Amino acid sequence: MIKKIKQKKQELNLGITGIFISILIYSILKYIIAPLIRLIWIKQVEGLEHIPKQGPVIIASNHESYFDFLCFWAISPRKIQYLAAEKFYDSKFWKPIMIATGQIKVDRTNKNKNNVHNQVHHILKNKGVLGIFPEGTRSRTGEMGKAFTGVTKFSLEAKVPIIPVGMIGTYNILPPHKKIPKLKKCKIKIEKPISYKEHYNKEITEELLRNLTDNLMKIISSLINKEYKHYYLFNEQNNKN
Repeated sequence: MIKKIKQKKQELNLGITGIFISILIYSILKYIIAPLIRLIWIKQVEGLEHIPKQGPVIIASNHESYFDFLCFWAISPRKIQYLAAEKFYDSKFWKPIMIATGQIKVDRTNKNKNNVHNQVHHILKNKGVLGIFPEGTRSRTGEMGKAFTGVTKFSLEAKVPIIPVGMIGTYNILPPHKKIPKLKKCKIKIEKPISYKEHYNKEITEELLRNLTDNLMKIISSLINKEYKHYYLFNEQNNKN
């Protein structure tokens, strides 16, 4: 227990009281809330065996709802740390959850992302699991948005695989305009890890990142049976140039 407290203090930079509260919140989430989420809102999980028992890996999924994070966290066999928008840390409800579960704060108004990059590489260097929603923000319509290339950049820099994940039905559970989740169920599809070893020693260009990211999103789109329109728009733009 003492070792766990010291570890949490180092990770979260909190006082002793804050550490005890975070451990309590985490325990409630893991042993009470997570089982309830699996029981009430998750209908089916496919491909859980694709998540390696150890070693660094990046989980990349579509983003339809705030419930995406909670649902995947509830079924993940390993601790997962997501990139989370600053607004969650401004919320009295979400902030304790973000801190207790070790999510990474991303201030979208700050152009300097060095602190975020350092935390990401620390997680992957220490063989952890990083969670990213490449679209950056949840969908307002249920359709897939254009993905940012950070997910593949982290993968190439840290030389770790990416696991594509499809979240199906979370938009219907908690749409953007609703605050209370509906009693509907979702499915989670997990694909085999993708490795970009053939690109590890290449120059990391924006074109390479864009192509790898769009191909990743095409795989995710096939998991959820939705079209990733931005993949084709990008290629059409390149052809015109």
